[in-house]
This record gives sequence, C-alpha cells and structure tokens, in this order.
Amino acid sequence: MDPKALFGRQVRLLRSALGVSQEMLAEKAKCHRTFVGQVERGETNVSLENIVKLAHALGVPPSKLLDKIK
Repeated sequence: MDPKALFGRQVRLLRSALGVSQEMLAEKAKCHRTFVGQVERGETNVSLENIVKLAHALGVPPSKLLDKIK
C-alpha cells in the first residue's frame, strides 16, 4: 500500500480514537483543515515538520504515525 495512504490512515485512526474532528486537529497542529483531510486521504506528501506537528497535536511521538509503514 502507498505510504501516504498508510500514514493518513494512522492519522485518521488516532484522531478518531480521541474523538477529535479534522478541524480541531488542524487547529491544534496549526495547519489548515483541508490539509488534514488531504493527509488522511493520502493525497499529499507530508513534510517532517508537519509530521511532528500532527503527532504533537495527537499526543503521540512522531514514530507512532510512521510505524505501519514498512
């Protein structure tokens, strides 16, 4: 499977487990709501800076967002 899709799936799973909307996650990560949607759909190649922002907003280490990618 595409690494972007795997990454996006992991973001969506963690976000859903927290009961947080895409908009709320975007606000916490200081990014745009549409960006979160693109990430979750695997439509964008996420920079290291944005991986760290999303991870911190989700309360997990950045490696947690990457651990499904082999």
